[in-house]
Amino acid sequence: MTIDDNPAAADLHASPYDGLLGGDEGHWAFGTDFDDPLAGVDTTVAEGIDHEALAVYCLMLGDDALIMSQQLAKWCAKAPDLEEDVALSNTALDLLGQARLLLARAAAADPSVVPTMPEGSPVPADDALAFFRDDAAFRNVRLVEPGNGDFASTMVRLLLFTVWRLTAFQRLSASRDRVLAAVAVKGVKEMTYHRDYAARWVVTLAQGTEESHRRTVEALTSWWPYLEELFETHPVERAMADAGVGVDPAGLRAECGDVLDTVLAAAELVRPESSAGPGPGGRSGVHTESMSPLLAQMQEVARAHPMGAW
Repeated sequence: MTIDDNPAAADLHASPYDGLLGGDEGHWAFGTDFDDPLAGVDTTVAEGIDHEALAVYCLMLGDDALIMSQQLAKWCAKAPDLEEDVALSNTALDLLGQARLLLARAAAADPSVVPTMPEGSPVPADDALAFFRDDAAFRNVRLVEPGNGDFASTMVRLLLFTVWRLTAFQRLSASRDRVLAAVAVKGVKEMTYHRDYAARWVVTLAQGTEESHRRTVEALTSWWPYLEELFETHPVERAMADAGVGVDPAGLRAECGDVLDTVLAAAELVRPESSAGPGPGGRSGVHTESMSPLLAQMQEVARAHPMGAW
């Protein structure tokens, strides 16, 4: 019997892509149903919540995730081995997913935050916010802005970022805003993995070779000054916390400190001396010198083709 005589055998030799190309493509990365990540979701703002403040708050959380995702994506095909390449890429994609939802939520709450696009532009609101704002319009914390450095540096920064963000999202899951609460509930599951992944690597590197230990200590010393800004409360964050929508970052300090102390103890690392670092400012649009070139690279293609449909 030949393959032609056996339909089942013929199926085994068919292109594995054949089944992906027919029917509804909306659930695939190359599909066409990605214009609005909140399509079908009730984006009504609850009574008593300031629309403008909600939009800015969502920009803060979305920008944190967007810029951190951009940094982690730079490790694609450059990580120490294939497993870490996949892990870092998946972490970047998780954060990118959070960013899309949060930026779309900001646009739905207050359309005036979306940059003005050329008439007829097909660019959706979340993409416009990502690719057509200048650095002063971004509201991310400064921790996510400088370059990655080596692998130890990336793991230390990822640890600090995820410990802080996970703690915030655990509380944000009770937000009065249903969209924020839903994003937080899903994000908690993702970032629990991100935090544990980074923590395991920090411990491994700190207790590894003399060289890996040295690099981990240097990374911890370098990133630690940026930690203080994470617990500074911007007026919008305070207003959203008072409204039962957001989280006051000042209230996260003790819990985050306990988690970090646990990881540092396991790694036999000494907590660096507290430092004011670069000071608060990212939430107000004041950024490090790394921000402009990072955005120039991230936004280059979109700005060159503002009428492009991707």
